[in-house]
Amino acid sequence: MTPSHVTPPLGLPVVYLVDDEAVVRDALAWLLRSRRLLSEGFAHAEAFEDWLATRDLASSWPDSPGCLLLDVRMPGTSGLVLFDRLVARGLTETLPVIFLTGHGDVPTAVATVKRGAFDFVEKPFSDNALVDRVEQALAASAAAILRRRAQKTLARTLAELTERETEVMDRVIAGLANKQIADELEISVRTVEVHRARMFEKMSVRSAVELANLLRDAPA
Repeated sequence: MTPSHVTPPLGLPVVYLVDDEAVVRDALAWLLRSRRLLSEGFAHAEAFEDWLATRDLASSWPDSPGCLLLDVRMPGTSGLVLFDRLVARGLTETLPVIFLTGHGDVPTAVATVKRGAFDFVEKPFSDNALVDRVEQALAASAAAILRRRAQKTLARTLAELTERETEVMDRVIAGLANKQIADELEISVRTVEVHRARMFEKMSVRSAVELANLLRDAPA
């Protein structure tokens, strides 16, 4: 049986390309294919936002590693405005943003990195350097998705504990021995042992140390 706090494997990574120049999107898609990376292109920020509106952002998206290659200057909604909207929706950890910038946009791009963008790459860019950063962004995305999944799974597991199991768990974490827990809760040591064993089984841990390490990731 898979432990309750172990998360399933991730899907294939995808790189999202938002640039108003078709030739740039095509070149980027070809470059990514040469490194065996999937991509999906959008001609403007509005198209990406329309697509994003079809995703289940509240629970499961993104469910595979992804990153966004985003042009700074585009007709309509600029890359900077789109970035701000992604920040507001809390998406930039699971979907890191790499800005594609012209020389004049570098100061602005640096400022966005300070606000949470993963990086910026100046045009014309080195193919290898760009893909290296994309792969690093995908790795960061995978780590963020796994953290989010683990936190949600842990929250569900904690909710499944009985009130008494939770009381025992809190005291185990505080470092109390079974006899001390029994005295505080006014129950027998044997009853504490039973609740402790059941709680450990539900949490898929074997010791108080493992339990404490697991609960460090528990939602506040």
